[in-house]
Amino acid sequence: MNFSPMTFLLSVLVAAALAIMVTKLKARLELSKAKHRSLAGHSRLARRIAALVPFYDYDETGFFRSDDPPDDIAARRRAGFTRLSELYGERYAQTARLTAEVEDGISDLQFTNAYRVPFQYSRLARQHLKAGAFVTSSAGVMLSDLDGNRFYDLTGSYGVNVFGTDFYKDCLEHAVAQVRELGPVLGPYHPVIADNVKRLRAISGLDEVSFHMSGTEAVMQAVRLARYHTGRRRLVRFCGAYHGWWGDVQPGVGNPLPARDTFTLKDLSEDSLRVLRHRRDIACVLVNPLQALHPNASAPADSALIDSGRRARVDRAGYTEWLKRLRALCTERGIVLIFDEVFVGFRIAAGGAQEYFGVRADLVTYGKTLGGGLPVGVICGRRHLMKRFRDDRPVDICFARGTFNSHPYVMAAMHEFLCRLDGEDIARLYHGLDELWDGRAEQLNRRLRAERLPVEVANLSSIWTVCYTQPSRYNWMFQYYLRAEGLALSWIGTGRLIFSLNYTDADFDAVADRFVAAATTMERDGWWWCDSAVTNTAIRRRVMREMLAHRFAFLRG
Repeated sequence: MNFSPMTFLLSVLVAAALAIMVTKLKARLELSKAKHRSLAGHSRLARRIAALVPFYDYDETGFFRSDDPPDDIAARRRAGFTRLSELYGERYAQTARLTAEVEDGISDLQFTNAYRVPFQYSRLARQHLKAGAFVTSSAGVMLSDLDGNRFYDLTGSYGVNVFGTDFYKDCLEHAVAQVRELGPVLGPYHPVIADNVKRLRAISGLDEVSFHMSGTEAVMQAVRLARYHTGRRRLVRFCGAYHGWWGDVQPGVGNPLPARDTFTLKDLSEDSLRVLRHRRDIACVLVNPLQALHPNASAPADSALIDSGRRARVDRAGYTEWLKRLRALCTERGIVLIFDEVFVGFRIAAGGAQEYFGVRADLVTYGKTLGGGLPVGVICGRRHLMKRFRDDRPVDICFARGTFNSHPYVMAAMHEFLCRLDGEDIARLYHGLDELWDGRAEQLNRRLRAERLPVEVANLSSIWTVCYTQPSRYNWMFQYYLRAEGLALSWIGTGRLIFSLNYTDADFDAVADRFVAAATTMERDGWWWCDSAVTNTAIRRRVMREMLAHRFAFLRG
């Protein structure tokens, strides 16, 4: 059979088109397989579902009976709730009063107060268990509020407080004295910055340093630099990891717009490595080493604690091996590996996660504690990746500059922090750090098991999370019992307890006593009653049915 040139050309074009389609389909299937099966791994689907979830809440009867308890259990819960409400009202009166005065004018406070617990319970919890937003002083490992109450600090100032509040107050005091003559002059550098750069290069093992005002800003610029130098647009992050609040690293719920150039892949997964190996458009991979504590799960918050499905455990050897494989593949494929150490930097090791896991990144971001008590963000990176302009194309730049970058007071506080980091007293804190905090966690878990309380803790060094060992819809109540025992928690409740490294054995024993006392009282008040036939899956299905019933309530009408 004879083919005309036109027929042959069409056949070639069709074959080429089919080959392109097959290649794209293969890449798409690989990408789908590399996504975690949870909603956290499917950002677009999570956004769509979030938009469909209706608001509803329980009345006073439903508040105590959402799991269909016997009458005596419901009565015990109501009585315990009343006692707790009266205690809060008496003990925290002034702090709660001032919080109420300012809440209407502080949008951040409105948000945190609304999302301390699952939304179905929030109205009554806010009405009767008012968590104050003010503290007046700190000393050692304690905080004091307006009413004179003293709390053991388990907030860690969201990661800033590694060495104890006294350490940072001293850093700030000396920093002010060091730069007082210059004051808030912006643009030119104070001389302390030279030593800061030297020390940061030594700590990170990288060539250059860039200063910013927050960890979020530092991550933003690290990603921009990776895209600039690779000429690629895709960013890979791992399921559940937090890298700040900007759009490209928060592609799901919480972001008003979809992040179209972000891939959210499974942590610790061969499928994810396959995507990195085969695609040509990936600029960088972002790693938050804190995910070693809860791979593929978001930062645990009590607002999502509808059952007892929260899990956490560190496999240091396994996570180290994963990072090594990731490092090798990024090198092979020309992908920039970014460690986001804004949270864990200087907490798990003096050299951060790079030292802790024995893996070097191309860019590392730091923040929080590095500022010596003041806001800061820092990027350390390889020389060729940190450059913001091209010698051969002078108008092609990667711009990043901020008015308050390298503020003299911040640089001086950072200098105090970095100098003290090299001191012998700080070195002693790091010696046997994992063994100390792992032992403390196990000590507390032994006490909880001995008392047959359905609670346990998991930890990455001094970063802890509370897990629950039997199905329950009321685990979120535990945060209020802990506060009543004099333990200060951040607004996310029991999801993250952050100890400063200056906790002595006596301090920790006092916290453990209060922790067990809170759990004992909560158990006595009936919140952990559980029908033996109920599972976490059954609880989630019941909540789903409630949501559907309220979503389609008009059908009943």
